[in-house]
Amino acid sequence: MGEPVTASADSTSAAPTLISEMASTTPLRDGDDRDRSPSADENPSWFSPRRLLVIFCVINMLNYVDRGVIASNGVNGSRSKCAEGGVCTSGSGIQGDFDLSNFEDGVLSSAFMVGLLVASPIFATLAKSVNPFRLIGVGLSVWTFATAGCGCAFDFWSITIFRMLVGVGEASFISLAAPFIDDNAPVAQKTAWLASFYMCIPTGIALGYVYGGVVGNSLHWRYAFFGEAILMLPFAIIGFVIKPLQLRGFISSKLKKEEVLGENDIIDGGQSSKHAVSVNCDDVDIKRINSKSPKSSLSGLVKNFSAQITKFWRDVKMLLAEKVYVINVLGYIAYNFVIGAYSYWGPKAGHDIYHMDNADLMFGGITIVCGIFGTLAGGYILDRMQSTISNAFKLLSSATFLGAGFCFGAFCFRNLYGFIVLFSIGELLVFATQAPVNYVCLHCVNPSLRPLSMAISTVSIHIFGDVPSSPLVGVLQDHINNWRLSALILTSILFIAASIWFVGIFLHAVDRFNEASEHGIPTVERSSKRPLLENSAEASQESA
Repeated sequence: MGEPVTASADSTSAAPTLISEMASTTPLRDGDDRDRSPSADENPSWFSPRRLLVIFCVINMLNYVDRGVIASNGVNGSRSKCAEGGVCTSGSGIQGDFDLSNFEDGVLSSAFMVGLLVASPIFATLAKSVNPFRLIGVGLSVWTFATAGCGCAFDFWSITIFRMLVGVGEASFISLAAPFIDDNAPVAQKTAWLASFYMCIPTGIALGYVYGGVVGNSLHWRYAFFGEAILMLPFAIIGFVIKPLQLRGFISSKLKKEEVLGENDIIDGGQSSKHAVSVNCDDVDIKRINSKSPKSSLSGLVKNFSAQITKFWRDVKMLLAEKVYVINVLGYIAYNFVIGAYSYWGPKAGHDIYHMDNADLMFGGITIVCGIFGTLAGGYILDRMQSTISNAFKLLSSATFLGAGFCFGAFCFRNLYGFIVLFSIGELLVFATQAPVNYVCLHCVNPSLRPLSMAISTVSIHIFGDVPSSPLVGVLQDHINNWRLSALILTSILFIAASIWFVGIFLHAVDRFNEASEHGIPTVERSSKRPLLENSAEASQESA
């Protein structure tokens, strides 16, 4: 952290402005629900909390529609096959057009993870110096370009590269959207709002199955990707044209400018003033202010980059030292290993085991209904239990264990209708974990670490979860050639996830949502900033 600097406040100084801004608001203790005066802050956006939630939910759904599209039989297709009599059927979809093996097909589903792995920590780190809302706009623009590129792909490697870029575009939104929602949700409904957001994961995948099947079979698989890009384009534009929002725990760009101006007064004037204010220089390079030569600028750039890398690794170490966070993510990895393989191979397994002609619609229907009700129920139940980290672990372990039992029993059934009933109950229970697991990620760390917490969690569950699961299940199926046995082996891993989360119940957990920022943000400024267009804190309580 930089040393505090006493800024002079003569007629040209920005310090009085900073003091007056901080003094014009009544300091609120963290968790204090007193009303704020509408004149205390400038309203930065036309958003209300509910508009923000709705728009973010639609964007999240489109992200996962893409996952369902790439897995649907109508888009993914199948390879050409030749019967013993020498009669061959032509292939269809991506797998047929590019003649992909099951392993290559599985790699294609996981290629987005390369971009997500590289970009997520970068976006989380940039959030400290660039407005997070603008970063979301950048990510959505890349996502729009990449999905359109998937529709133009001409071979395995070209579509793989575009799938990687899809991951880059998704990284900014996944890392930053949940903290925005957590900041602006009513206190009594935080988990329910997160549940609404994460409900879009199963809903989006299910819609992707249906959408991909309809478009792929009636038109062509390429048109499914073009449609996604068109739907996302307006939201990418919104990220740039709307006045940006601020995140709790991060200093605003306006205050940063005032700090720099205050430092200029010190350097240029060297005068003292009765209006002295302490500002933090952690993000301000005073040498850069004075440097004139290109050589000095380059040297400052290198030093600044090195400092950012150092801060990033320091923050990662802080996350890994938090046992609650580590246990939560480990359970989430095992859980996502199963869910990722379910979402990709489910339609093919259902078609093979139960001879479903409409496997896309069947799995899509089960996933969308159970995903919506299960995810919302998980958030509602945790709010009713009282949203604490310990209660979240209780819900995670119990729901996952019961859900694993029902899903395992479903694949043991020979009868299609028995499978549908048991698998639906299992999916309902399994999806109840979405809100609690992300609640723990957001509340077991300091507010300034939440974007990085979500980024590391997302990268971990993909790189160790659904990324290897799709190709590994493909290899397993190539070896044993029995989808029922492959599904039973896969489902057993849910019991491991339940056991890991069960350990979390006995860990000492502290909710750190109301802690002061670790990055030098004044408590008054952070507590008095209202990221949305709301007249008072009372409005949020009334909506609860």
